[in-house]
Amino acid sequence: MTLLSLHFFTVLLPAVALDLLLGDPTWLPHPVRWMGRAIAALEGVLRRAFPKSPAGERLAGGALVLLMVLAFGGGSGLLLLGCRLTSPWLAWGVEVWFTYQLLSARDLQVESMAVYPFLKKGDLPGARAAVSRIVGRDTSVLDETGVAKAAVETVAENTCDGVIAPLLFLYLGGLPLGMAFKAVSTLDSMVGYRAPKYQYFGTAAAKLDDVLNFIPARLSGLLLCLGAALLPGCSGRRAWRIFWRDRRKHASPNSAHSEAACAGALGVQLAGDARYFGKLVRKPTLGDPVRPVEPEDIPRACRLMYGSAMLILLLMAAVSIGLKAL
Repeated sequence: MTLLSLHFFTVLLPAVALDLLLGDPTWLPHPVRWMGRAIAALEGVLRRAFPKSPAGERLAGGALVLLMVLAFGGGSGLLLLGCRLTSPWLAWGVEVWFTYQLLSARDLQVESMAVYPFLKKGDLPGARAAVSRIVGRDTSVLDETGVAKAAVETVAENTCDGVIAPLLFLYLGGLPLGMAFKAVSTLDSMVGYRAPKYQYFGTAAAKLDDVLNFIPARLSGLLLCLGAALLPGCSGRRAWRIFWRDRRKHASPNSAHSEAACAGALGVQLAGDARYFGKLVRKPTLGDPVRPVEPEDIPRACRLMYGSAMLILLLMAAVSIGLKAL
């Protein structure tokens, strides 16, 4: 049995089972929260250490990316090595536990579905408050359709960021590569967006995140299209058509792929203009408005997310079994 196939069956599958069982309890220590604290602490130090110029800020941001990847990617590798020297069972337990914590399918379902009961009973303020936990836009101006659309978009976008991409990197490189990817993803979410403060400082994080998500984003779109063809209430043919047509309609080279596939699968229109910090941001729409977005689209999007996760696990299992047979 190759190391790749052994890792899939003994580490990745148990970690997926733990994610489905436990989700992300807020009381548990979590590596992504550690990453957030480390980024916040290092940002100030590095800004002071480098010149206050566009080039200096880019260097400081690049140094932050390097330090985070080394600390969490390299650090997790050293942790596993130390555990193996003590006990192979300890190393296995530690790797399964931290691998599980890098996956977020269950948490994505829980957080998005928290919006659903408020919409069903017509509690718009409650629905706005619930969706504000998972989106960055101003939710105070959203109507019921806008709240449901925001929740569906979150599920669609994070199918790549929180499910498919981590699974792919964990499969290919184990916990160290998974941690390195999650460090870059966290950096992008904290310093990689286009705001004056991070125009130069966040360049390295944003560019590296684009590179790392190039294949996962496209794979996520394809898996969502295939999942739509297999799941009731979705259209695989329409998902493929909208995915192929709208997947490049975003400033980011990766963000529209999974959203376009989801919009097509459900027969709704996603994205479009939104308000952030009181400012209207113009964005192209994805999909055709075959019908308005409705609360039931939130659980439908979650089923699509789980379907795509199941498909990539089946693909990984097939590859692992094939490698084992060699």
